[in-house]
Amino acid sequence: MTSLATTIAADIRPTRYSSIPAKVGLALVLAALADWLFYGERIGLSLSLFAIVTSCVSVLFNHTTLNRRRAVIGAAILVAGLAPAIEELNPLSFLILITALLMALLLATNPETTGLVDRLRALRNFVLLGPFRFFPDALQIFNMSAFTRGVALWLLPAALGTVFVALFAVANPVIEHWMSLLNPMVIIDCISIPRVLFWTVMLALVWPFIHVRWRRRTIVTATVDDFPAPPLPPLVSAEFLGPSTILRSLILFNLLFAAQSILDGLYLWGHLTLPADMTYAAYAHRGAYPLIATALLAAAFVLVAMRPGGPAEKSTIIRPLVYIWVGQNVLLVASSILRLDLYVDIYMLTYWRIAAFIWMGLVALGLVLIVARIVLNRSNRWLVSANLIALTIVLYGCSLVNFDAFIADYNVVHSREVSGRGMPIDTRYLAQIGPQALPAIERMMQIRADSTLVGCHDRLVETQRMDMAWRTWGFRSWRLQRRLEAEARGQSGRKPAG
Repeated sequence: MTSLATTIAADIRPTRYSSIPAKVGLALVLAALADWLFYGERIGLSLSLFAIVTSCVSVLFNHTTLNRRRAVIGAAILVAGLAPAIEELNPLSFLILITALLMALLLATNPETTGLVDRLRALRNFVLLGPFRFFPDALQIFNMSAFTRGVALWLLPAALGTVFVALFAVANPVIEHWMSLLNPMVIIDCISIPRVLFWTVMLALVWPFIHVRWRRRTIVTATVDDFPAPPLPPLVSAEFLGPSTILRSLILFNLLFAAQSILDGLYLWGHLTLPADMTYAAYAHRGAYPLIATALLAAAFVLVAMRPGGPAEKSTIIRPLVYIWVGQNVLLVASSILRLDLYVDIYMLTYWRIAAFIWMGLVALGLVLIVARIVLNRSNRWLVSANLIALTIVLYGCSLVNFDAFIADYNVVHSREVSGRGMPIDTRYLAQIGPQALPAIERMMQIRADSTLVGCHDRLVETQRMDMAWRTWGFRSWRLQRRLEAEARGQSGRKPAG
């Protein structure tokens, strides 16, 4: 008899409450460690140390579920994730470290997830539900009764309500005054509301790594006679996204894109004179981002039109038009890159402009992968996986690149003071870059040592000195310190005697 499969969520393994007290104790120890490392301190190497300690505690309580081969792979992923954070802690390296920590835990303790979709679903549930499990799980220390189970149901609302009240107290002096009236000696003098919030957040964050509980799908079957057959979804009309519509669309799109490519070829590549009221910088800047949006829309259309099993996939006329159109989109992205390069050549380099270069390259690669999917007759899942792999490689590589120094060096070399063209150096932006801009600033001081530049240099030197403390230590900052010390010794050695 035919059966209908439905799914319900369940825990992978039964909870062992006998170890809950030890786990709660270690969670408190980790929260205390986080307080010592992070609270009121600048964060750098301390985050990597905390991630390592958290991983060791997680292994201690979950060693019985570890698979040796998967644990080795997870350890390698964690080491790879630690490298960018040790090199320098920034938003990207922080994101890579957290992602690596989650993936390592998933591989080591959840062998049931094998596919990409299952792993993404498991990580989603872990991130969204895990931080809210500490207080209900901590109640298992006591011998649960019907009353205490009822209390457990109200524990999360009460905890979140307390957090909200604390936040309101920080933001609203009236509420803070009302809270002070409860017991000013205890609440105001002895308890720091921000610190209580910090400990609460840290306990919620470390608990899922100590008390690991994944969710899986269990199959519950029912005969087809038990349920009426669901109505079939309406099929897409043959006139909508059919071969004829796709063919006409591709012909029109190729003509439009060809016209745009010809204009770019005349003005950008051929240096044809622009209209009197427009500069090359304005032309370049106005077109870069809309063209990328156009390429993304084009990619979406190709994916829908050339969907696996669709009527246009095996057409001998449509496939060549798709290849030509994708090729034009790649050329469009190349024009966008050139436009941005012309703009940067005049208005200097920034973080967002570097991100735009990287994003455009990823878009071009995505278009090429779309063609590869069609030629190789692969599925859309293969295309998504290939793009995710490319994105991961690019982001990981970016986390190891010293963009701060690169931007500062580029802006100094291409400034009007050095190159004789372009924009004057923006001292304020150099200061925002941070200590990695010091070599470029010192190069600029050889040309223009005004008080603003000298003051910026001195402030960054002090920041660099603070970055060399062990809590904020980074390999990149250490290399910069070595370079600055070597240049200082070289300058002192070149001074004339007496």
